[in-house]
Amino acid sequence: MTARRTTAPSPSFGEPVGISGRDGAWDRVRADLEEHSVAVLHARLADWRPDQTGGPRLRALLGRDWERYLEMTHPDVRIRFAASRVLLKFAAAVALRVPPQVIELGYGPTGRPYLRGCDAVDISLSHTEDLLLIGLTTRGLIGVDAEREDRPLYERGLHRHVCTPHELAALARLPPGERGPDLVRLWTLKEAYSKAIGQGMRFRFTDFGFGPDGQPARVLAPDGAPGTGVEWEFGTFSVAGGYAVSVAVSDSGFGGTQDTAARTMLDPRVVALMTEALGEDSEPDDGAAGENAFW
Repeated sequence: MTARRTTAPSPSFGEPVGISGRDGAWDRVRADLEEHSVAVLHARLADWRPDQTGGPRLRALLGRDWERYLEMTHPDVRIRFAASRVLLKFAAAVALRVPPQVIELGYGPTGRPYLRGCDAVDISLSHTEDLLLIGLTTRGLIGVDAEREDRPLYERGLHRHVCTPHELAALARLPPGERGPDLVRLWTLKEAYSKAIGQGMRFRFTDFGFGPDGQPARVLAPDGAPGTGVEWEFGTFSVAGGYAVSVAVSDSGFGGTQDTAARTMLDPRVVALMTEALGEDSEPDDGAAGENAFW
């Protein structure tokens, strides 16, 4: 499904790509990485639910996350956790051109995920209700977030707790019917930026903000003064019939990594040992993660 842009000027990266299942549009994900050094994809939870919640295939895909998965007691939480990690590994497999089950995730002090042994590709994930969202970049840092566009954040008074004075004034000038959707946009932008810099909810949302919709998104100080420069890019899209998706991407200044294949980035001796351990049948077809037999 094609994402619909908001009214804000378009960022330099592409729209989120809809992935319907393991045989989804991975060629578009790879093309976005090659052209923009950024790829964002979304999927339905139903398309990535594990067939067997405790089967050996799921265990192989989750890897180090397996024990964490087993410790979760709520069935819906477990399913969403497993589905989002599997989708993330399939997406990373496209970039690295390896089978998804050899990819291992690590987590920083705030819980931010990263690809173990591959710092050339930064990742972010988000999920809400039936939507799974993944971001990949070779530019620098990336953060993604999603919420229902009709979530009643404004009606519940959340703006008084998460908005800067500048944002509150801008929201008050909008027609009543536009305040709710615009607050969702601001919320997802704040979440995406906080995830990108690895702060999560530690960075108070009242300490930074964004301008009105229709203007280039930039981080602003509480009084509306510029807070970041052109090293950061933001985009907000509408996807999957009613979800607001925001993306925050930084540019490290070194340019995107054009070749992210694991064989290129890793020591050949390490690759040889991995290939021998996994067996010849683990060699992927030109990065075609969707054809892997593990899902």
